[in-house]
Amino acid sequence: MPTVSVKRDLLFEALGQKYTDEEFDELCFEFGLELDEITSEKEILSREQGDEKAEGASDVVLYKIDVPANRYDLLCLEGLVRGLQVFKEKLEAPRYKRVSPADGGEPQRLVITEETASVRPHAVAAVLRNITFTQERYESFIELQEKLHQNICRKRTLVAIGTHDLDTISGPFTYTAKPPGDIRFKPLNQSKEYTAAELISHYKTDSHLRHYLHIIENEPLYPIIYDNNGIVLSMPPVINAKNYSMLLNMRNGFCVCLQAKITLDMIVTMFSEYCDEPFTVEEAEVVYPDGRLCVYPELAYRTETLSGDFINKRVGINESAESIAQLLTRMCLRSEVSGEGDLIQVEIPPTRADVIHACDIMEDAAIAYGFNNIIRSTPRTYTVANQLPLNKLTELLRQDLTAAGFTEALTFALCSQEDIADKLRKNIVETRAVHISNPKTAEFQVVRTCLLPGLLKTLAANRKMPLPLKLFEISDVVLKDETKDSTFFPGRCAEIFSCGKSIGHLGVLHPDVISRSELTMPCSAIDMDIEPFL
Repeated sequence: MPTVSVKRDLLFEALGQKYTDEEFDELCFEFGLELDEITSEKEILSREQGDEKAEGASDVVLYKIDVPANRYDLLCLEGLVRGLQVFKEKLEAPRYKRVSPADGGEPQRLVITEETASVRPHAVAAVLRNITFTQERYESFIELQEKLHQNICRKRTLVAIGTHDLDTISGPFTYTAKPPGDIRFKPLNQSKEYTAAELISHYKTDSHLRHYLHIIENEPLYPIIYDNNGIVLSMPPVINAKNYSMLLNMRNGFCVCLQAKITLDMIVTMFSEYCDEPFTVEEAEVVYPDGRLCVYPELAYRTETLSGDFINKRVGINESAESIAQLLTRMCLRSEVSGEGDLIQVEIPPTRADVIHACDIMEDAAIAYGFNNIIRSTPRTYTVANQLPLNKLTELLRQDLTAAGFTEALTFALCSQEDIADKLRKNIVETRAVHISNPKTAEFQVVRTCLLPGLLKTLAANRKMPLPLKLFEISDVVLKDETKDSTFFPGRCAEIFSCGKSIGHLGVLHPDVISRSELTMPCSAIDMDIEPFL
């Protein structure tokens, strides 16, 4: 779960009320959040780097709040305060509007060229007009961008966000892709110009940006955004250009997000409250290579209809449709009874991208009602729990082997192709292994088909330990099964080693039908050659 750090005093000022730590902890719980830690910058530095490094650090109290991973609207102070205020019925959920330029002129335009097809072919944009930042608001904006980059943007591999000072640049803007040697600009926080290739080398040692270089490093073309004068604004997903990024005194912001409409909606809805006309966002046009013209941000509202009976049965409560509609409204889901039976019309705002199905609406109703307020009841369905036969058998094996003096090993379920083939003198084609389509390392290319590689590696890593080494492992393996729809089936194996010799083997166990198991334990001792694993 993402953790949002907010200054306690700033939070209470925005909420318009002071709480004790215990009261705010309870409020978070009621809203479906968790107050994870109460700390300060000085305490964090002291804990992580020692008291000397913490000297002079801020003593301002920080609340670290755990937020559900899909609640992107709660990743900043603004969204958190807005959600809590609506939940406490001190504020109505705002209506977000997309507007045309106030002067009647043409909207800002972003033109996407066909060269981007090989890197990131989509982009969206919007304008935050006449916005006023303070230092705290500016820091919150930057932190939200970073939280989104780490969360929904998957560390910028899916989406990259850029915000620029519109008063220092001029449209229309061009999003294209060029060879790295043809791109030259002065990046943020640097004093000289670099080519894109030089930037990649320069940031190899940067503690922050080096994690994003691999996204485009090996591409023949790098994505780049220019303004109408040919000025480089950004080389996503790595860095913005100096002098044209957002600043504290910025009044008009041009937001560009590559690949994701949700991300753009989230940024502009959170900070449009600081515009001269709150909760309004100026539209921008995006022209695609095929000539399509789209207008962003969408800020789309949609309506879902469900019955009060549906929510009552699944949550375990007995509330009227009117009461349920009120509960949902407290969760920023404007709701009203339609007049046809107990049907409820629920409006999903653009900030609630996490609401996909009726069950998501039901969950919000349960949160607003209060999980502690739900009366416990005996389920109508009578069932008796029982341990799976496979688990029962393997637990008995573990107990007996441990009693016999063996130590259980737990090894990785993923391994290299070499481990399950060449090192075991087998052909990889005959192993029926399930291959990982995008392995991050050569050590984790396939799912193991047996437990031998892991145990042999364990023996090799502990060969300096005094003998006897008596190890065993009982874990899952995966084999391809071309006759099944899923093309593979899981099973469970046991391997027992003593001083480098396999003295027992429990073959693949089908998880459902024990009678199909191949039981060959004990078996005659087999000398194992562990040299390839050393």
